[in-house]
Amino acid sequence: MTHHLIGQRTLRAAIGDARQALAEHDNALAWLLRPEAALDGPLATEVWVFDRALTRVLLVQHRWRGWVPPGGKVDPGETPREAARRELFEETGVRADLLGTPAAVTVRSYRRGWSATMGVSFMAVIDRHTELLPEEGQPAAWLRLDEPWQGWFSEDRLRMEQCAGWLRERG
Repeated sequence: MTHHLIGQRTLRAAIGDARQALAEHDNALAWLLRPEAALDGPLATEVWVFDRALTRVLLVQHRWRGWVPPGGKVDPGETPREAARRELFEETGVRADLLGTPAAVTVRSYRRGWSATMGVSFMAVIDRHTELLPEEGQPAAWLRLDEPWQGWFSEDRLRMEQCAGWLRERG
C-alpha cells in the first residue's frame, strides 16, 4: 500500500475544517486525530457549488464515478480549502469564494480497492449563468437537488440538499 505523507500545515488545516464542518461522517475527525494520520493520506476535497436559488448544484461528469462535485486530491503544501478552489477552477473554469464553514467531512474510498481517504466538502453560491469551462472529457452541468442523478456516492445528493436548507435558513 502506498502512503502519502500529509504535511503539518495541511493536517492542521484539515483538523480545523473537520471541527467546523456542518456535518461529520464516518468519524472523520477521529481519523484525522490518530497519531498515524500524517502517514495515511492523501486528503481529498470538493466544492458543493449551489445556484443562488439553492435548488441546483454544479457537478462534473467523471468518467467512471458519474456526476460528482468538482474536487480532487490535496497537493503537498496545500490546505484543503486551497485545493478546493484550485480543483473547482481546473474542473469548471469557475473562480468562487468558498463559504467560511465547510459543509462536511467524510472518510471513504473514491474507487473500489482503494484505501479510505478523508475528504472535506466546501460550499459556494454563484450565479447559475456563470460561464463554465470544464476540463476536456469531463462535462460540467447544473443538476437539480430534488431529482436523483447517477453518482458514485448516492448519499451526497441528500447531504447537499440538507446544506442548501441550512443556507436558506441562514438567509
